[in-house]
Amino acid sequence: MRILLVEDDRRVAAALSSALTRRGYEVEHAATVAAALSAAPCDLVLLDLNLPDGDGVDLCRELRRRSPQLGIIAVTARGEERDRVLGLRLGADDYVVKPFSMVELQARIEAVLRRAAHTLPERNSIEAGVLRVDVAARTVAVDGRAVALTRKEFDILLSLARQPGVAVPRERILLDVWGTTWADRHTVEVHVASLRGKLGDARLVETVRGVGYRLRAE
Repeated sequence: MRILLVEDDRRVAAALSSALTRRGYEVEHAATVAAALSAAPCDLVLLDLNLPDGDGVDLCRELRRRSPQLGIIAVTARGEERDRVLGLRLGADDYVVKPFSMVELQARIEAVLRRAAHTLPERNSIEAGVLRVDVAARTVAVDGRAVALTRKEFDILLSLARQPGVAVPRERILLDVWGTTWADRHTVEVHVASLRGKLGDARLVETVRGVGYRLRAE
């Protein structure tokens, strides 16, 4: 899960980056509008509205124009109602006023990422090698053999099957399946082990050390 932190105060940026990294996010810091516009693609933007080379509101509008599904949270000292309304009307998904707690920010990040994920179109079925996942019917078959999975196991498999061959971070799986990234990582490991056993071929779900898991794409 990649977050772009747009914040001109380097002390604030360093503290936020450290706290977010500890929670499993990959963070890129941009101190200006220009740096934010040239940053690598991300899943969510934490956007300060007071920037040295332009207005964060205009930046918010431009980011939303470029990526309609991008999660954007305005993080700013501007707490007046007209500022909050303006930010939301111009494309921000949420608005957090400084000072705030990391618990509150974490909850808002998770809520925005969940909403962004639900706006993406879902395929009716997914095929990857010998594996077939029927999304609508919530059924799974391996080489034509039906496999009975629990709800959590199916949701983990679906999280991986949406991007066969791509490493999916544990944090993304936690968010997709449990609705939070702030949970015991061993929970994912236990369910993946059970999933592998039921699929009948442990190699179908590969471990990507230090990242998460990947569905083998043939």
